[in-house]
Amino acid sequence: MSIEKARAHLEALGLADRIMEFEQSSATVELAALAVGCEPARIAKTLSFHIDDRVALILFAGDVRIDNRKFKDRFHTKAKMLSADEAEPLIGHGVGGVCPFGVNEGCDVYLDESLKRFDVVYPAAGTPASAVRLSPDELSFACAPCEWVNVSKIPG
Repeated sequence: MSIEKARAHLEALGLADRIMEFEQSSATVELAALAVGCEPARIAKTLSFHIDDRVALILFAGDVRIDNRKFKDRFHTKAKMLSADEAEPLIGHGVGGVCPFGVNEGCDVYLDESLKRFDVVYPAAGTPASAVRLSPDELSFACAPCEWVNVSKIPG
């Protein structure tokens, strides 16, 4: 089960106690914000992209959108997201619970600079009814090896 992979990954780092599981869905930014009790921007949404023969998982603040020009400049290709059917086989987590913890080989993790605005963010934990409470520094530690990138448009 996907949450068990995420839990084992976080447990090895001493962060498993940060996992929250909900009775209700947290599969979208809005639902996750309601379940957690925070503003939607603090939800660390994980978007998955094809880059050459690998998968790039990029965590963004919940209120931003991808900036296609920045993405192409950074990754030298157009942003092409995985289909819903590709997510679980390629990543190890299904849509609504995609997270950077306990992922399959062939996945590279990136953290968008938009997350650094917050003291705490909430990525999913492998299911569409879970989240993990982490600071951006803890998130970077939990995702290692990972890289910070700037490929988003912050609203306003």
